[in-house]
Amino acid sequence: MTNTMQKKTIKRIGILAYGGAQMSAVLGLADVFLVATRIGVPLGGVGFEATVLAPDDLGNSGFDVVIVPPSLSGARGAGEGQAHAWLQKQAAGGLVCSVCAGAFWLGHAGLLDGRPVTTHWALEVEFMRAFPSARLAPEHMLIDDGTLITAGGVMAWVDLGLHLVERFAGGEIMARTARHLLVDPPRRAQSHYQRFEPEMAHGDANILAVQRWLEGQIGGPVSVEQMAARASCSPRSLLRRFKAATGFSPMQYVQRLRMERARGELERGRLPVGEIAYRLGYQDSSAFIRVFRQITGLSPTAYRKRFYCG
Repeated sequence: MTNTMQKKTIKRIGILAYGGAQMSAVLGLADVFLVATRIGVPLGGVGFEATVLAPDDLGNSGFDVVIVPPSLSGARGAGEGQAHAWLQKQAAGGLVCSVCAGAFWLGHAGLLDGRPVTTHWALEVEFMRAFPSARLAPEHMLIDDGTLITAGGVMAWVDLGLHLVERFAGGEIMARTARHLLVDPPRRAQSHYQRFEPEMAHGDANILAVQRWLEGQIGGPVSVEQMAARASCSPRSLLRRFKAATGFSPMQYVQRLRMERARGELERGRLPVGEIAYRLGYQDSSAFIRVFRQITGLSPTAYRKRFYCG
């Protein structure tokens, strides 16, 4: 095989090992690409050359794909100007990817405005405040937007690695790689695992009082007018302040509280779905099922089948 042919059949992957990066993801991704290469190249397929890049290695360029892995240190990359410039340069001629908090690096590099993206569900509020112009969809485990791919949870690097193998080497090589590594193909949804963790540290004492009150009203009727009275403000002011503090409208917030309670009932108990719906204030169980599916990606029955631990 000539050098020219080798260049055509090898995809160069750069993995940014910034300070605080999850090294199991960095090295695990490199292993996924190594296995895919060993499987695919003998069959005449595309191979991968993965390079782990330290922050002082960013003179390297010409990668087909660059990946910003998750962080387990709380790092968000806000002051990493050199890395931002490098990512901008890579984005001009290649594919840029992130996993979990790695999306913050792409955001600070100015690469997410108007783009559909995902990150770990627990980072939703922080991410939306940092990058309001991004179209965040944290229910998805992975979003491929052509020249930008973002993956959600800390372990979603597996989904990203296999997705890239499928994109460049095809479904058969991806499936063989997944079987070799004993992992599931990348067809999961983050919404199945996403938990609702209300924002309480926003500093608006009146809105916090409303939130505390709502926790005791899960199954009862609630209205914006009642919440506004609790917050000692007008309904219009309540809508504005509540969204600013929590990231949700008041009724979206109530819905999320109810669905989180429903998750617990389905995971730990055996109450019929209709009874759970009634206890959470739904007179029509079909409406409850519709909302539950919208938020979790599963019907209540399917959710219980997958996650019951009673």
